[in-house]
This record gives sequence, structure tokens and C-alpha cells, in this order.
Amino acid sequence: MEASAGLVAGSHNRNELVVIRRDGESGPKPLQHLSSQICQICGDDVGVNSDGEVFVACNECAFPMCRTCYEYERREGNQLCPQCKTRLKRHKGCARVKGDEEEDGVDDLENEFKYMEHDDDADSMLHGHMSYGRGGEFDPSSRSFQSIPNVPLLTNGQMVDDIPPEQHALVPAFGGGGKRIHPLPFTDPNLPVQPRSMDPSKDLAAYGYGSVAWKERMELWKQKQEKMNQMRSDGGDGDDCDLPIMDEGRQPLSRKLPFPSSQINPYRMIIIIRLVVVGFFFHYRVTHPVNDAFALWLISVICEIWFACSWVLDQFPKWLPIERETYLDRLALRYDKEGQPSQLSSVDVFVSTVDPLKEPPLVTANTVLSILAVDYPMDKVSCYVSDDGAAMLTFEALSETSEFAKKWVPFCKKFNVEPRAPEWYFQMKMDYLKDKVQPSFIRERRAMKREYEEFKVRINALVAKAQKVPEEGWTMQDGTPWPGNNVRDHPGMIQVFLGQSGGHDEDGNELPRLVYVSREKRPGYNHHKKAGAMNALVRVSAVLTNAPCMLNLDCDHYINNSRALREAMCFMMDPLIGKRTCFVQFPQRFDGIDRHDRYANRNIVFFDINMKGLDGIQGPIYVGTGCVFKRQALYGYDAPKKKKAPSKVCSCWPKWCCCSWCCGPSKKKKGAKSSSKRFKLPKFLRRPDNTAPVYANEDGSVDGGEKAEKAVISEEKLQKRFGQSPVFVASTLLEHGGTLKSANPASLLKEAIHVISCGYEDKTEWGKEVGWIYGSVTEDILTGFKMHCHGWRSIYCVPKLPAFKGSAPLNLSDRLHQVLRWALGSVEIFFSKHCPIWYGYGGGLKWLERLSYINSVVYPWTSIPLLAYCTLPAVCLLTGKFITPALSNAASLWFMSLFICIFATSILEMRWSGVRIDDWWRNEQFWVIGGVSAHLFAVFQGLLKVLAGVDTNFTVTTKAGDDDEFSELYTFKWTTLLIPPTTLLILNFIGVVAGVSNAINNGYESWGPLFGKLFFAFWVIVHLYPFLKGLVGRQNRTPTIVIVWSILLASILSLLWVRVNPFLPKAKGPILEECGLDCN
Repeated sequence: MEASAGLVAGSHNRNELVVIRRDGESGPKPLQHLSSQICQICGDDVGVNSDGEVFVACNECAFPMCRTCYEYERREGNQLCPQCKTRLKRHKGCARVKGDEEEDGVDDLENEFKYMEHDDDADSMLHGHMSYGRGGEFDPSSRSFQSIPNVPLLTNGQMVDDIPPEQHALVPAFGGGGKRIHPLPFTDPNLPVQPRSMDPSKDLAAYGYGSVAWKERMELWKQKQEKMNQMRSDGGDGDDCDLPIMDEGRQPLSRKLPFPSSQINPYRMIIIIRLVVVGFFFHYRVTHPVNDAFALWLISVICEIWFACSWVLDQFPKWLPIERETYLDRLALRYDKEGQPSQLSSVDVFVSTVDPLKEPPLVTANTVLSILAVDYPMDKVSCYVSDDGAAMLTFEALSETSEFAKKWVPFCKKFNVEPRAPEWYFQMKMDYLKDKVQPSFIRERRAMKREYEEFKVRINALVAKAQKVPEEGWTMQDGTPWPGNNVRDHPGMIQVFLGQSGGHDEDGNELPRLVYVSREKRPGYNHHKKAGAMNALVRVSAVLTNAPCMLNLDCDHYINNSRALREAMCFMMDPLIGKRTCFVQFPQRFDGIDRHDRYANRNIVFFDINMKGLDGIQGPIYVGTGCVFKRQALYGYDAPKKKKAPSKVCSCWPKWCCCSWCCGPSKKKKGAKSSSKRFKLPKFLRRPDNTAPVYANEDGSVDGGEKAEKAVISEEKLQKRFGQSPVFVASTLLEHGGTLKSANPASLLKEAIHVISCGYEDKTEWGKEVGWIYGSVTEDILTGFKMHCHGWRSIYCVPKLPAFKGSAPLNLSDRLHQVLRWALGSVEIFFSKHCPIWYGYGGGLKWLERLSYINSVVYPWTSIPLLAYCTLPAVCLLTGKFITPALSNAASLWFMSLFICIFATSILEMRWSGVRIDDWWRNEQFWVIGGVSAHLFAVFQGLLKVLAGVDTNFTVTTKAGDDDEFSELYTFKWTTLLIPPTTLLILNFIGVVAGVSNAINNGYESWGPLFGKLFFAFWVIVHLYPFLKGLVGRQNRTPTIVIVWSILLASILSLLWVRVNPFLPKAKGPILEECGLDCN
């Protein structure tokens, strides 16, 4: 493909290649001046090619490189473009090098079979580089010598004419009509001499006469490249003052950081050893039943087998853990250069809320303010707030927030404060004067704090007013009734608070867009809760702004790190991994949790161990918030196929060996056909890289003729998939985002109202293949699973400063209710067609990633064997039986080995992940607490919902707590979920008392078997200890109903124990009966 001036000026330059203009000149530079571009390797001019056009070495990114450096890189280097790492293809007139494939677009028989030598006429190449592209074209047939014209001298970018012509230096350049690029290695007097003006004040060595300056520059460049590669291999970031700035700008934006082999290899070895020990353990357990307690033995073996399978599903997805590092400075050098328009990708941020009485408006306002003040180009950010409750309180609070943002955002930008949610910024207990040098900071901070307190008062006044709803409903300021007075029957509403192109703050700077959205709701329609609201935001944002990336946040998760979006862009815009990345997931961090975290609210083990393990496979799962999506991935498209490396094998090898060099084109065509057959989407949705999709014009037009006919057909099928909105359908084909230029704001708002109507999704693939997937209350797992099945991969980004922070439930009842919801969603997925056990085979889902998804939907079923296993200690103590026979020395060895492997696995896991032992222990405790309560109820609730169609809800009633910092921690809320763990605790306490009493009654010999049973019981009690502490609370305020139910269940089992009467000694031998005769 021939390079043209348009290519150099525009489409693939990524703002790396700019047209150089003279001082005072406006507009594009003429073609003959484009040769003054500077080679980023040696510092000389780029020059033009044989056709008189600007020489472009790399057709992928147009990296500025002169012909000589291009030839040198192909001959001596790695044959890759320094910027995009694409292999440098052979250009017309260029000799072949090893590795060149047959190129149909280059018809150059003269150099077809001429391979470059390593030291061929370096001086002539140097002369050719210096004179390349600066003379006019020469016609060899004319053989006429051109006279020396009066050429003005080029000095420091200025044309001057005051130097006499005799002082102009002339450099002979040998023309070849554009057919021969480099000059001949000898001087031919028959060839004409083309004059070129030079600066006489410079040394002739600078122009290549009598020196090896070019060779020295190339050697210096090679040394710098080697130095940078060495630093990169040693783990450094490659930053060095001696390295050229372009070297830093073209480096990868992120890199993987594998864990040291000294940490990860022992961890993998102990996993294999544990797997072997488990096999021998089960061999012993199955072959040595307990005949006098066969039922207990059988139940225990079944439970242990289930636990082993659950461990395998959880353990092996952590086989390849990695960490990642981002380079924000490289991102700025490449896409956000100072003084130039930013090339960073636009981002639409989604915030979802439902009930302002349960989700306080002040919390939502802080989230919105942190978004509006994010460290990102303001014209690239749009914030959409979904009010699924159509509450006028949320609308009015958002209006107040938009006004306060005009003061808060410039304050954050000016003083670079963190975090940028005012509630949490002013509550910080750290030194807020750190790194602040401006004298006005204290004064302006005090003023801003006063402004925020007044803002809080206004929000609180709105909340107080909303407590009592007028009989006639709410009315707006102009007297119009609020359209959302009926929550279940209201039209769609959209309010753009900060303008179509963003409002302005008090300093006159642009603010991000802020849009209020409340989708239409009518009786008789299934609105699909949060998943439906998110899909409505996807469509609205596509019509109004259509950013290629989207950030999803809950209303209580604010941006804690203002550079979080830049962190995500290091992956989404990375040339190497960005094309196949569907989303970047950040870990969830929380505020306001007590130091002990008794209910494992932080989920440290999941976010710092499991997610890092998944990142080494195909990426983490989507957890519902704090996630940056690629819009095209949410539309259900398959991930781009990986390009196979070109073959370098001679054609003389057989076909079965590998593909030949000569028959390469036929192989490519055949491969292309096979890849199209494997493409899962319908034919009308296939979008090859080299074919521009129809309907992709920004003005919405389609060229006439056959293309227009195909576009009509494609449009009909696309509307069946995406809905009856031509504007939205057209936006789905704009891969890099952007809105249609032909549409005006009024028509776009009208179309936005149309796409949030309640019947828009009927007979479409929304919720099935497009957008957030319906069918479960945990729509996040389903959505991420579908994208991974399409071959996409995700990224786990853990910046040093947490990107987002939210609030978590503190008390026991709220925590259990939250876990119940998650487990219920997993049970719903288990019974759906999207269950990872049987869905998605033949796609792009890796098998270790599938194991993690299977574990995410199977874990609630572990509650049944876990409940049985936690009951066994009490039964054993009450009946005097045990689940294992008397252990021999060999059997004791397997039991001890298993316990050692379990502890060793946990210790090594904590070692490479950095998780503290108290966090690990809290996670183990709550695994038991949630398993015997919330997970158990989720299984039964899911069975009732799926099999019987009965939808049951476990409501939570709140009682008042104390007024201290962690009063909510001791607030007790009654829920049915508390009964099973309370019963287990009482049973095990009774069993311990009964077992000890029995041992005291039967003497010394009964203490030996008792220790195993007591250890078993104490294992249950210790794991349920946080539950016991939360149950009792600070002032022992356990509800009577919990005590009554628990004592009732415990009494039933206690009566069974009394019926067994274990205090009587177990007689051995024949049964003696009284015969009735008096032997005396």
C-alpha cells in the first residue's frame, strides 16, 4: 500500500506525527515541505520516497523514520517498528532481508532476490540519506545538466536570501527517476548534479562529508536501546534522563509482574502434594467404614468428598497469579501531550440508585462530585445517574449537586486534593497540609468546607421534606406535577444538568456532562431491576455521547483515586492488549469498617488472592461495580481474533509439515474461510478488520448502489438485535465512539427518550446477548461470563491508592442478607441455560476460567454438607459414636499429612499475596457462618422459585443502635437467617457438656476417644464465634424468638441423647435377663 500525504497528516498518527509549520504560517504545509519531518532515531529529515511522497516506514502507525534508519533497522535490528512493534514491511526499491514474505503490492523485480549485506557502502548510504528527498525528480532520458538556481538558504527553519550564491554548498544527489532510492557508490560524471542549499556556518560533517557522524549516532542509539532493554529486564521502569523522550512514549503502557518463583513454586508443589494426600486419605476413609456408626460414617464421607471437589474448584484457578503495573507517564506522552488536544478515550460513567430513603442522596451526591472532579480531560467525561425509583428527591439533590460542583471541581483541580468526595475529604484524619505549598490553600479550604456544610444542610432539608408525601403528589417549581409520582407507572425522564457539551465552573473552565435518567415504567412489563436500568443507560449514553468506554459505579462507591480512569486507559488503550480487553475490574475497598472486620466485609481473600489468580488466566470476574467496560464488548461482539505469526518455512516442505512460503497466499485465504466459519455472530454482524462496516459514516449517510442495498438489509437485522432506533443502531457501528454529526441536540434527546421506553427491548436481544444479561439478581456474574465466552479477556487493576471506595454493611443481619442475595443469584444461574457447567463450550472460555465460574455458581450448595458436618460433632458427643474407627499408625500419618498440607497451603498463599493472617482467619470463619445460614436459605429459596414459582423474600427490620462510631456494628436486626447457626452453637455446647460428663462418669479410659470429638466440636464453635459475638451484642439484646427457636431445636436433640442414656456403661457379652427364680 502506498503512503500518501493524507496518511501522514491524519488517520494513523495517534498524534505522534504532526505537520511542521513555519512561524506565522497557518493551515497545512504543502507537500514539498513535509520532508522536513525529523527522524525520531537519528534526528535527520525523513525525506520522500521514490514517488515523491513523504516516506513512511511503518504503515501501521506512521512512526517518523528516515529511509536509512529504516534500512538499518531491517538489516541490523529486529525488523520491528520502534513504536507499535509491527514488523517493517519491504518497500518498493528496498532489498529483501530474511523473513520477508511475498508481497503482492510490491512489484520490484530489480531487488526481488537481492539480499542486503551487512557492510555495503555505508558512505554512499550516508550521502543518500543526507540528500534524500531534497531535489526534484530527474528524468534519466534527458541527460541534461541542470544549472545552479538561486535557491534561498534554509537556516533554522527560516528562508534567507542574503547569503551570496557562491557561498551556498552544493551536495551532489544522484537521481533515478524515483526508481532508485540510494545513490550509486561511485561518482558518474554522466549523471547530473542536483544542487541543494546548505548552511555554510555548519560543519560539512553534519551533512555527511568526510565523517562517520551518522554511524556514531546509530551506535549511540543502539547503546541507548540496549540500556533501556536491560533496565526493563531487570525490573526497572526504563526511566532515564539520557534516553530520548520518544523511547518512553512508545513503550508499553502496562506490564505483568509475575510473583517470584521462590514464592510461587513451593505453593504449587504443596498443592500437588495435597492433592495426592487427599487421594490416599479418601482411600483410607472409604475402605475403613465404622460399622457401629455406619450412618454417621457415610454422611461424613459424602461431606468430605464434596469439600474436596469444592477445594479443587477454588484452588486451581489460583495456579497462575500475577500483578500488573501501569505507566501513567507513558500514557500522557502518547495520548495526552501538553499543549495538544487529548487523544484519550472518552468515558461514560454510570451511577445507579433506586430508593433515596435507603440510599441517602448525600452519599449519591458525593459519588457524583468525585466523578465530576476526576483527573481526566473534562470534555471526555460524561456522568449518567439512573434513578430507578423516579424520586423527585433524587432529582432535586442532583440539581443542587450540579451547582455545588461549579465550586468544588475547580478547588480540587487547583490544589490537587484526594479524595475528591467532599464528605470523605473533610473527614480525613491525616495531615491535609502535606505537599501543599500555596499560601491561599488554608483560606480557600475553610471557605470550601463552609460551602459544603451549607450544601449538606440544603440536602438534609430536601430529605426532611420528602419524609411526608403530599396527597396530590409532588409538584415542580413551575407548578407542573412531578412525572414520577407513581413509581410503577411513569414516563421516561432525562435532564441534562450541565449542558450538552458540559457546563462551566466559576473559573470558566468546562465541566463534565451530568445527565439525570429515569427510564419509563408501566404495569405489565418486566423491568429486570438493576440490569434493565444499566441497559437503559447504555442506550441513552450511546445516543447522547457514545463514549467507547463506560465506568459502572454503585451510588455509594466514590472515586478515591482521581487518576483511576487513566489507570484503566493504560490497559484499554494499550496497542498490545487493549483490542481484546472487555473490561478492567478494580478491587472493592470500603470505609467505616471496624478494625477487626469480624464479618469479613472487606473480602480481602477474594480480592487479593482469587482475583489475582484469575488475572493470570483470562481475567477477573465482574463484581458489579468499579469496572471500566469496552462498549463494543457489551454489544455481544466476539473478541478480535489473534493474528498468527507469518510463516518463515521454505516451500519445499510437505503440506502436512507446515505452511510453505510460496503457497502462503492460498493458505491465508483458506485460513480466512475457516476463521469465518468459527465466527459465532451472524453474518450481518461480522466485521473484518479490513472492511469498514456499513452505516459507519458519522453523518449517518450510506453510499449509493449495491452498498446501500446491503445497508438496508443490515439495518433491518441490526434493529432486530438492538431495537428500533436508527440513531442507536448507527452508534453501535462506530467502534471508536462519537455521535452522528448530522443530528442536533433536540433530536438526540427525543431519540434518547425513545430508547428508555419500557417496550423498547421487546423482541430484541437485550438481556440475552447484548448488554447486562437478565435471569439472575447477580447480573454481574452473568454479564462477565458471556463476554469471556466470546473470547474477550479482562484485566485486574490494583493501583497503590485504591481507585474506588464504598460503604459495607456493618452488623451481622445486614451482612447475612447481602450474602443471601449473592448466593440466590448463583442458584438462579445454576438452574439457567447460562450455567457454566454446560454453557459456552467451543467458544473462547479457558478451562481454568470455567472452573472459577463453576465454583461461583456451585458454592451455595456447599451449605447442605456443611450444615450436616457441623452437626456431626454434637451427635457424636451425645451418642458416644465417632465417624472414624480407631486409627492405626499409618492412618494417623495420612490424617496428620492432610492437616499439614492444609495449613501449608494457606501459609504459602498468604506469603505470595500479602494477606494478613487475621484477614484470612476472618474469611474462614465467615465461610462457615454464611454457609450454614444465608447460603442454606438461598438454596431453598432458589428451589422454591425455580421449581414451584414461589418468590419468597426475607425482610430485615432494624432496631436503633448506639450513637458512637461503630454503633451500627452492635445494632441487631431480626431475620430468619439467624436460627440455623444459633441452633448449631447450642447443640455443640450441649454436646461438649454431655461428652465431658460422660467421660467423668466412665473413668480414665473414656478420655482418649473424647479428645477427637471435642476437637471436632471446638472447630465448629470457634468458626461460629463471630456470629455468637454478634448475636449477643454489647448488651445481650438477643430477641426472644431466636432463643425460643434455638432452645426448642436443641431440646429435641437433647431428648434423643437422654433416650440413648449414655451415662450407663456399655455392657459387653450375652444379654442377661431375670429368670424369676430365687436362687437363694
